[in-house]
Amino acid sequence: MALEMKVPSPGESITEVEIAQWLVEDGDYVEKDQAIAEVDSDKATLELPAEASGIITLKAEEGDAVAVGAVVCLIDTDAPKPGGGDKKESPESELKEQKEETSTKEDSDKADALKQTPSKPSTPSQKQDKTYATGTPSPAAKKILDEKGMDCKSVKGTGRDGRITKDDAVQAKHSMGTPGAGKRGEERKKMSMLRRKVAERLVSAKNETAMLTTFNEVDMSAIFSLRKQYKDEFKDKHGVGLGFMSFFTLAVVRALELYPDVNSMIDGDYQIKYDYKDISIAVSGPKGLMVPVMRNVENMGFRAVEEDVKRLALRARDGNITVDEMTGGTFTITNGGVFGSMLSTPIINPPQSAILGMHNIVERPVAIDGHVEIRPIMYVALSYDHRIIDGKESVGFLVAIKEALENPEELLMDNDVKRTLEL
Repeated sequence: MALEMKVPSPGESITEVEIAQWLVEDGDYVEKDQAIAEVDSDKATLELPAEASGIITLKAEEGDAVAVGAVVCLIDTDAPKPGGGDKKESPESELKEQKEETSTKEDSDKADALKQTPSKPSTPSQKQDKTYATGTPSPAAKKILDEKGMDCKSVKGTGRDGRITKDDAVQAKHSMGTPGAGKRGEERKKMSMLRRKVAERLVSAKNETAMLTTFNEVDMSAIFSLRKQYKDEFKDKHGVGLGFMSFFTLAVVRALELYPDVNSMIDGDYQIKYDYKDISIAVSGPKGLMVPVMRNVENMGFRAVEEDVKRLALRARDGNITVDEMTGGTFTITNGGVFGSMLSTPIINPPQSAILGMHNIVERPVAIDGHVEIRPIMYVALSYDHRIIDGKESVGFLVAIKEALENPEELLMDNDVKRTLEL
């Protein structure tokens, strides 16, 4: 019996997927639940498991866009599982081998005949002057050109018969339009559906929002001090590290409480405000940038945030993140600092209205009470949709984050560090 395998729905509102890669070949025997293909939707890459064991017949090519519910392959469930043993050759293959043997024998006979044919004796001729092909370099010129990484074809020779002399090579210069001796290959590869959708959303965000970015800097000394004092105890107690993300995430929650317009979206002529804080965090996965969502972060503490960040990052890294885990979100945090970024203007994650960009921490000289001190400084950036967030709210929001990060013990921990960290 031939079982038709259809494309399952990866999530709500997704109507088609793309065959990113077949993990099996046409005619292979597959086992039930074996991963046979990777399919891209506009939100995630998912594996397609075989629904039964049998011989598979592929009905779609890699790169094809297929509708949800369409048949992509057939599985012959009555086909026996192939056993070991040598594969019996078909009459066609035997005939092919005979033809190859005949052709080889004929070539060999011709070679023997050539060997037996006496060569025509050379006759003495009058000595002639040696000539050179145009563009041939002298040994010294060739050495110089090789050292310069230049092709002799790009140099005009002034010697006899157009030969390239040593002086020609010394005076030769690279032409701006002449490629050097290095590799000049290129590769053309179709982007995945996920990457194309990300590109489409980023362009849409730039074209359809009045995006503006404001910047500030944060003295991370207080957070460094807290982490140095409590990170070992925190990890021993909870099994996760006390990172920077928990401080930034909880600082964002506090700032969203103070400036609710930042925690809102535009829907046509309406502004929708949310009384909950679902924070999207940008993480790097094998298929590119993923933005999973932490739900109701206003109810979380440091331990819960660190555990959720670790869980989502691992799922994204292992390719197990689901569409539901990336759907929604009222505000996004992205950390380019892990890649060494000093400063950037992050692009809004639509339909959200704002995104916070973290960057690397660098020791910089700053003025403290009239004295110059070296402090760990991080630049932060807030990109926002100016259609619903005014400059007053955006600047105030970023200042609120700065205040919380520079005084976390009072503003994020209510002056009780051990209780807040659940130690």
